[in-house]
Amino acid sequence: MARILITGASGFIGSFLVEEALRRGFSVWAGVRSSSSRAYLKDAHLNILELDFTDPDRLRARLSEHKDRFQAFDYIVHCAGVTKCSDPQEFDRVNYQQTHTLVESLRELQMIPRQFVFISTLSVFGPVREKDYTAITEDDEPAPNTGYGWSKLKAERYLQQVPGLPYVIYRPTGVYGPREKDYFLMAKTIRNHLDFSVGFKRQDLTFVYVKDVVKAVFLGIEKGVARRAYFLSDGCVYNSRDFSRLICRELGDPWVVHLRCPLIVLKVVSLLAGWLASCSGKSSTLNPDKYKIMKQRNWQCDITPATTELGFVPDYDLQRGVKETIDWYKNEGWL
Repeated sequence: MARILITGASGFIGSFLVEEALRRGFSVWAGVRSSSSRAYLKDAHLNILELDFTDPDRLRARLSEHKDRFQAFDYIVHCAGVTKCSDPQEFDRVNYQQTHTLVESLRELQMIPRQFVFISTLSVFGPVREKDYTAITEDDEPAPNTGYGWSKLKAERYLQQVPGLPYVIYRPTGVYGPREKDYFLMAKTIRNHLDFSVGFKRQDLTFVYVKDVVKAVFLGIEKGVARRAYFLSDGCVYNSRDFSRLICRELGDPWVVHLRCPLIVLKVVSLLAGWLASCSGKSSTLNPDKYKIMKQRNWQCDITPATTELGFVPDYDLQRGVKETIDWYKNEGWL
C-alpha cells in the first residue's frame, strides 16, 4: 500500500486530497499543526502527523521518527500555506521558507519521495497578457504583483533548482467548492441582496472546482510525471457577473442590488482594511494583496499541457460546481 503525506490536510484543498487518497486505498498521513482543526479528518483509517515547519530541528526529528517506524513516504503533497495574513512577511515565511525547510529535511534524511507535489497558484504570473486577453502559458515570464504570488514563485524556483527532486507543481486559478470561505462570503452577501463587482474594464475570469484540482493531482501520481508544472482551470472563461448570477439562481433568485466599485475606491478600502488587520493581528479577506488580485483583468490560462500529458478533463463547469457548493453551504447551515 503506497504511503502518502498530505500537508495542510485540515484546510480547504487539503481535506479533499485526504478524502480522495483514502478512497483510492493509499495509506494516508494528514500533516497538520497541533492547533489545526480536525473537523474534516475523522476517518478511522487516517493517520494524523503533527508537523512544526517553524522549527527545523523538531521537523527533522518528527520525520526521522516516522521513517524509523513506517518507512519513508512514497508521495508527498505539500498543500500547507497561507493565502491571507495580517503581516505580509508571513507569506514568505510560510509559503517559501517552510517549503524550503521541509524539502531540505527530506534530503538530509534521505526521504525524497517518488513524487513531491506542490500546490502553487496562477498568481505567480501576475497581470500578464492584459492587452490582448489571451491565455497565460508556461512560456510567459512570471511577474507576480502580490506577496502571495511572490512567495509561491520563490518556492517554485527553489524546487526547480533542487537536483533530482521529482516535483510536480500545480497552478490552479480561483479554487472554489464546499468548505471554502471566501466565495462563501460572496454567497452570503448575495443572499443579503448585494452583489459587488470591481472596475469598469473588461475582466476575464477563470475558476476550477476543488474536486478537479484533486483529480489532477492524482492523475499526475498515476502518470508518474516529474519536474513539470501545470495550470488548472475548468477550461472556460467567464465574465465578472457569471459567478454571482449562478449563485443567485441557486439561492432562488433573490432581488439583488448590483454595485460596481471603482478601483480607486477599492484600493483605499483595501489599504485601510489591511492596516486595521495588521493592528489587530488578524487577517482580513479584503487587503492590499486582494485588491491587486481583484484588479487583475485577465485570468485565462492554458491547461493544454495538463490535458495532453495527464489526461486532465475537468468534471465541473461553473454551473455544476456552484450548484454543488451552494447545496453544501445550505446543508451545513452556512446559508
